[in-house]
Amino acid sequence: MTTTRITDELSLEIRGAVALIRLTRPAKRNAINDSLVLGLRDVFENLGSEVKAAVIEGEGDHFCAGLDLSELSERDAVGGMHHSRMWHKALDAVQFGPVPVVSALHGAVVGGGLELASATHIRVADESTFYALPEGSRGIFVGGGGSVRVPRLVGVARMTDMMLTGRVYNAQDGERAGFAQYLVPAGQALAKAMELAEKIAQNAPTTNFALTHVLPRIADQTADHGLMTEALMAAIAQSAPEAKERVKAFLEGRANKVRKD
Repeated sequence: MTTTRITDELSLEIRGAVALIRLTRPAKRNAINDSLVLGLRDVFENLGSEVKAAVIEGEGDHFCAGLDLSELSERDAVGGMHHSRMWHKALDAVQFGPVPVVSALHGAVVGGGLELASATHIRVADESTFYALPEGSRGIFVGGGGSVRVPRLVGVARMTDMMLTGRVYNAQDGERAGFAQYLVPAGQALAKAMELAEKIAQNAPTTNFALTHVLPRIADQTADHGLMTEALMAAIAQSAPEAKERVKAFLEGRANKVRKD
């Protein structure tokens, strides 16, 4: 394992085929400043070819409590737009980067922290997790892609309620609503996220690419266009040499069959 300090707020550890990216501002509840968000962008734009999956977690008691408002500078409308677009580029690098990403959630997943989590492909929450979007009570609006990504997880009505009323979801209600796909006992989110990432890393790269890059775009298309995109992606995936070998292994009884746990 090798650990690299990316910035004062971010570290990168390579564990085999999995990259563990850690937010390291525990005294600030891992609140996101410009240095951290730009560090995330740089990490995902420069992952080595040996990395096949990634995990994001937060050091300390919280995953991420959102935007660091103490560093929020005065901006005019144009400056605010460019700042938001900088966040969009960084979180696009997470969602549409080279590998699938699992987030290990605990404590606060609030504001920009929820925007970051919603850019990951699988979210594992432990029982200490809670979710909120307090921007409405602070006179601001989400700017890191939350208006696009969060409704796709939980729906427009739930996001509207959270921002209008300050509603906070606990871990259990959050899992039922769709914020996370997995809920584990307190302190076990990282272990479960690493377990899932290691399993994902064993998939055929073309399939992982199809699921992280193509499937979200199919969801945005009309049914007719989506079916055509699906057909093209299916043809590409099954023509890959690794896919042919995996199907052959299954037919010859050398691959595991799907079983109920």
